[in-house]
Amino acid sequence: MPAATLSPWTMSYFAAACLFLMVGQGVMAAGYGHPFAAVEAPATLALVHVVVIGWLGLLMTGALLQFVPVLVAAPLRGRRLALPALMLLVPGLLLLLGGFAALGGAEGVSPAMLPSGALLLAMGFGLVIIMLAATLLSARPLPLPARFVAVGLGALIVAVLAGGAFTLVLTGAVTSAAAIALLLKGVPLHAALGLAGWLTFTAIGVSYRLLPMFMLAPDDTRATGRAVWWTGAAALAIVVASIVSIAVNSEVAEGARSTAAFLTVFATVLFAADVLRLLRERRRKTVELNIRASYAAFAALFASVVMFAVPTTRVAAGEDAAALVYLFVFGWLTGLGLAQLYKIVPFLTWLECYGPVLGRVAVPRVQDLVEEKRASLWFFFYYLAVIAATLSLFAESPAAFRVATLAQLCATIGLMVELVRARLLCSVAAPLRLPAGALRPHLFLPISRPQE
Repeated sequence: MPAATLSPWTMSYFAAACLFLMVGQGVMAAGYGHPFAAVEAPATLALVHVVVIGWLGLLMTGALLQFVPVLVAAPLRGRRLALPALMLLVPGLLLLLGGFAALGGAEGVSPAMLPSGALLLAMGFGLVIIMLAATLLSARPLPLPARFVAVGLGALIVAVLAGGAFTLVLTGAVTSAAAIALLLKGVPLHAALGLAGWLTFTAIGVSYRLLPMFMLAPDDTRATGRAVWWTGAAALAIVVASIVSIAVNSEVAEGARSTAAFLTVFATVLFAADVLRLLRERRRKTVELNIRASYAAFAALFASVVMFAVPTTRVAAGEDAAALVYLFVFGWLTGLGLAQLYKIVPFLTWLECYGPVLGRVAVPRVQDLVEEKRASLWFFFYYLAVIAATLSLFAESPAAFRVATLAQLCATIGLMVELVRARLLCSVAAPLRLPAGALRPHLFLPISRPQE
């Protein structure tokens, strides 16, 4: 991957995302949101959006700005829009959080901040979609991983539109019966499009490209991969159709939701089989830490989806299956995100710093930028804390949940420190750290002005 293809603002997206992750975990440890408040309480809604938009949304956006060009072997279109998008997304989220705080009775903020924040978020994600969609359209026919991303973008569009409609109803700007019905019945569908559609479906697609690359496994498209795409896309189409049915004042058939749930489980099982196949067929017998740390994330995906499909465990998971949602968000999505950040950040840092002098002077390996032994302990403690937090939600023990989320926050901070050390080249031996011509990377800003 030549240095010219580096997305200059990816690190800025990652930095903002990591800050929101630590804030989200910190407020949970402080007793904010569920299980200390109802699932539908403003405090819980604010916390959910900090994690889903602030952490996972910015993380996924930053990663796609870098990897969609890799998936389709084409340059990113409209790359100048990356910074304006970030400058819309962060203030938009902050306004949204202020609006939720106002609904909870906080002073100094107004419910009118909700639609204002939703508008900025829609504009920011709109710029992101323009960049990524234009890049995908320039490279048709799309390879399978890119087709996952395309469907994920479609889910993002519907999720953003539905969320914007919710803010108008919550502030009283729209009072039609259809809009109110959408708010009352459509929130779980909105969440499904964001978590399962935009984030998970996209992550699965990118995994189909990155896992073979990192493990030196066969990269050919299999029938199971295509079946994952078709079944997952069909499930998401049912979710979108359900939202449209509610919006036009029609009832959603229970059979449609059951069908979507079955397709989701089926797609998850097929994806798990593909992951196991890649593991068996890999040529790199000793894989790096980012792959080993991803194993637990894939296990969390499989466990959370299967248990959600079983009525007994779904009911035991508490209000709105909170325990399983927590395992899905922090075990699967966050676990995978942290694991891949541990590879992506050093790799991009290495390209940014040493790319200009490759072949002319001795440079360190990518592995020399990190300390795997120390980081592996942080990953172990992170996943252990996620399991403990999930079990505490099953046991309906808020006190145990606070302890577990505090431990989870500590492990996350430990991993953040490792990423900062990689950016600062702290683990690189002094003679190789900055050879003549190498560029010292900034912590989260590009070295030079981005070019179109």
